[in-house]
Formats: sequence, C-alpha cells, structure tokens
Amino acid sequence: MYVEIDQNSGFCFGVVRAITKAESALKEYGGEVCSLGDIVHNRMEVLRLEHLGLRTVTYDDMPSLSGRYLFIRAHGEPPSTFRRAAELGIHVIDATCPVVAQLQTKVVAAHRRMAEVGGQVVILGKRGHAEVVGLTGQIDEPTVVIEGEDDLRLIDFTRPVFFLSQTTQSVDLFWRLADMMRERLGDERMLTVDDTICRRVSNREHNLRAFAERFDVVVFVCGKKSSNGKVLFDVCRRANSRAYNIEEEGDLCDEWFDNCASVGICGATSTPAWLMTRVADAIRTRFVGTEGDGGTREAEADEGEKAEK
Repeated sequence: MYVEIDQNSGFCFGVVRAITKAESALKEYGGEVCSLGDIVHNRMEVLRLEHLGLRTVTYDDMPSLSGRYLFIRAHGEPPSTFRRAAELGIHVIDATCPVVAQLQTKVVAAHRRMAEVGGQVVILGKRGHAEVVGLTGQIDEPTVVIEGEDDLRLIDFTRPVFFLSQTTQSVDLFWRLADMMRERLGDERMLTVDDTICRRVSNREHNLRAFAERFDVVVFVCGKKSSNGKVLFDVCRRANSRAYNIEEEGDLCDEWFDNCASVGICGATSTPAWLMTRVADAIRTRFVGTEGDGGTREAEADEGEKAEK
C-alpha cells in the first residue's frame, strides 16, 4: 500500500507564526503563559503545547492572571480584551495573524462607510468562531453574520450592504452569496463586496481537490472545532467518495482500506505536520506487508517556508 502526505496541507502562515511565538514565550516565561482559548483548533497540538507548560484559559479566568502573560492566538480578539488585560495588569503576547489584523481594520472602515449611507456590514463566517467574535467586536455597531443561503433572511435588502468574509471561508460560497445579494438588492450600487478570504488558505482548495482524486482512499486529519477543516474536508469528499475525516490515528477503521492500493493523507490549516505523519505511520504499520507497499512520503518539515509558497 502506498501512503502519501499532502505537502500543501498543514499549518498556515498565521498558525505557524502563533505556535512559534508560543514556544518562544514558554521557553522564556515557563508556566506564566496562558492562551486565551485553544491556541489552535486541534486538540492534539493543544495537548502538546500544554505539556510544554501552556495553560488554556477563558475570559472568566482573566481576573486571576494579574502579572502573568496572556497569549492572543492567531484568530485575534476585539479591542475590549486588550483594554481589560491592561486594567488587570496582564502582559499580552499578541499573535494575531497579520491577515486577520488587516481584516479587523477593514471591518471598522466598512462600518464607517455604511454609517454614512444607512447601510449594514455583513460577514460570511461561523457564528461563535474566535475570528468572527474578534471581527464583530471591533466596533459597537451590529454586524450581520451569515453562514449560508438560509441566513440571507437576516439582511435588510432595502439598505446598502458591505459584504466581507472570515479569512478561512470558501471562495465559491462567498461569491455565490454575493451574487444572490446583488440580485435581491436590485441595484448593483447597493452592494460593496470585499473578498477578504486568505489566499494562502483558499488556494488549497484546488490543490486539495487534485490531490484527493489521485488516491483510492483519502484520510483528512483535523480537529473537531476547525471551521477551515469542515470546508476542506468537503472539498475532499466531493473529489473522492472514499474520503474520511479523523482527529487522530485512533479514529482509523480497517474497513475503509478494503481493496485499497493507495492512501492520501491531508489536513486543515490547523493540522500539525507531525500528526499527519503519525496517521500515515499508523496506516503503514497496520497494513505492513500488503501487496504494492510503496512507503510514505513525509510532509515538509519547515511549515513556515511551506506556507509562503
């Protein structure tokens, strides 16, 4: 059985940057570093960092963190979080992804523009997702968050619309919804569209589709909380009916690999390379000695360099 890891899968630039910052902070400050929420939407990577001393905390824990270091993950936070940390004497380590930070600025500008014409700001994103919470919290004015076509009912189509997106959403879905808004508004001048989806993430859809088509079976590795993982796994499943989504190697089922000569391993922007390698090794070990064993091609070790490609 031939097993190959998709070298375009795994941590995106923003996550690589955040993980690197966290590891450096842990070396310098030890157990004084706390992450406000899971540093990445992957349980296995969170556990690895917790073993190094990182502590995951919530907003309710902040009053007890005076004098300690609070890590702001790549998803970003609203200004209110930074103000509260300063009031409580908490040292902040800001690892907000630069792409997300730029989008936060755009959200504020969009609200100002819509205020001038009595319009509304609409964001394609997952409600409650850390990035979306940070985006909608940039300004006190309400922001409409939609997840799909059914949510278009939340928009007032008698008023102008400024449409943006969470950075990890589907490009196809974004533009399909934009076209539907344009049609309902009836006047193209009523709609402003700013495609704020990160191309380092969205470009993976095409590559992943081509990758998934090459194998008998595809195993997609991602955390259950990963919004990007749901989008990319759907890409895999549409490209290959024998695509399966797991969180770790213990989720593998033998029957998936019946009459299988080749397996592709891939993952989300929050999936560490070491975890995909572990899944590949588990498959190879389980089916050792099967006819046509071609080994495993490992993922790139330098995630930062890979993310720039």
